[in-house]
Amino acid sequence: MEMITKLFKNNIRQYGMIIALVVIMLLFEVLTGGLLLKPINITNLILQNSYILVLAIGMVLVIITGHIDLSVGSIAAFVGAVAAIMMVDWQLPAWLAVIASLLVGALIGAWQGFWIAYVRIPAFIVTLAGMLLFRGLTMIVLEGQSISPFPGGFQKISSGFLADIQFSGFGLVSIIVGLVLTVWYIVNELRERRSQRKYGFEVVSQGLFLLKLIVVAVVTNLFTFVLASYAGIPNILVLLFVLIVVYSFVMNRTVMGRHVYALGGNEKAAGLSGVKTKKVTFWVFVNMGTLAAVSGLIFVARLNAATPRAGTNFELDAIAACFIGGASASGGIGTVFGAIIGGLVMGVLNNGMSLIGLGIDWQQGIKGLVLLLAVAFDIYNKNKRSA
Repeated sequence: MEMITKLFKNNIRQYGMIIALVVIMLLFEVLTGGLLLKPINITNLILQNSYILVLAIGMVLVIITGHIDLSVGSIAAFVGAVAAIMMVDWQLPAWLAVIASLLVGALIGAWQGFWIAYVRIPAFIVTLAGMLLFRGLTMIVLEGQSISPFPGGFQKISSGFLADIQFSGFGLVSIIVGLVLTVWYIVNELRERRSQRKYGFEVVSQGLFLLKLIVVAVVTNLFTFVLASYAGIPNILVLLFVLIVVYSFVMNRTVMGRHVYALGGNEKAAGLSGVKTKKVTFWVFVNMGTLAAVSGLIFVARLNAATPRAGTNFELDAIAACFIGGASASGGIGTVFGAIIGGLVMGVLNNGMSLIGLGIDWQQGIKGLVLLLAVAFDIYNKNKRSA
């Protein structure tokens, strides 16, 4: 019991939000009469929140470094508009337009990163200016009108599914993917546990370890089974999975990731210990610009149109996802997985409240309250540890 208590205390942000997500899902499953967890709605949840989750992955790195980015919604809208002009008006191949759009996003991130890292203008001011600048440029580029439709192949980024083989109403490929992911997870966990023991690190008891493996295996296979009973695995879920794995690896296992955490924890100390703080800040914003471009492409592919009002409030949803997922407002703390959990909490709240018929006014108020409580919880734990 003491081990469980210690484990929970050491991971209270992560486990607390996972528990909150489960509770919220069960609550809305009851309130909606079983609609929330239907296969079609689970798929819609993934498609509806994919672009916010992509933004949250980049935003959590920005927040860990102690900065904020208010411009990502406008950048997503601008990149979507540029992509529409290239694909619809200029008739460029989709792959070429996508690469060019990502480069535009990276250049925008570099532009903002330069002012923040090297000129030392606060990120709040630079990105607020960026929010206004790129929103204006979006309207100028689109001339106040929507551009559509996009090529069918490009639309499949957001609306397509992996090719599957149907058997008795279920997709066999989706089920096999679930089994493969389970094996991959178990092998990785066993290797990690063996490595920790080898170097003398404390590990959880064998019983708790087995319980964790069983729970993750059951959840993973239930999830892929639900997807298999509808249309299979969405293409966008594959992209999200790759981004989560890659960014989790970078943040947890590479020098760059350690430098990002060090910069957010104490910039002066990081600089004295050899971290090139300006360079790290610069590349974090280049990365944010690139992921904002990815988000913009996903959004216009789903909407099948580039509109002047695209990306509105995306930055607020991404920031809220990071803070709800356990990122600290003062920097130095946060995880990619936590940001994804926070984004899912927001997504389930949006979807569940819509299903039970709550108006947009109530939805906004409840989401604001959830964000406030999440940050208050973070500050409470921080004060408790320092007392």
